[in-house]
Amino acid sequence: MKILISSQSELPIYAQIREQIKEQILNGQIKEGTILPSIRKLAKEVGVSVITTTRAYNDLEKEGFIASMQGKGSIVLSKDNEIMKEKYLMRIEEGVMTAIETAKHIDMDEEEFHRLVSDLWKELRE
Repeated sequence: MKILISSQSELPIYAQIREQIKEQILNGQIKEGTILPSIRKLAKEVGVSVITTTRAYNDLEKEGFIASMQGKGSIVLSKDNEIMKEKYLMRIEEGVMTAIETAKHIDMDEEEFHRLVSDLWKELRE
């Protein structure tokens, strides 16, 4: 797990940690069932306070990305988790909205857009 803190970011440090872990979970770099580094270990690696990493982990738990297990640490939850599914749906919606806006920009009609999506779906299945 790689976390980079930027002093140029508008996000507070705990939010930078949270968002980077979340992104790594969503894109599959951190797999379900993975036990994350302890709060103390991550704080030391990143060079921040334990309070900062605790807040990031607490937020990730509230959002349904991880669960704290007594004596084992924090574990990445399954993608079957309803909250995780909702996060994936939001990402899909954002991507599709961007694609639709781009398609409209070049005057692509809806039927042509659906055909393109269908062709790409079939291509990925092969």
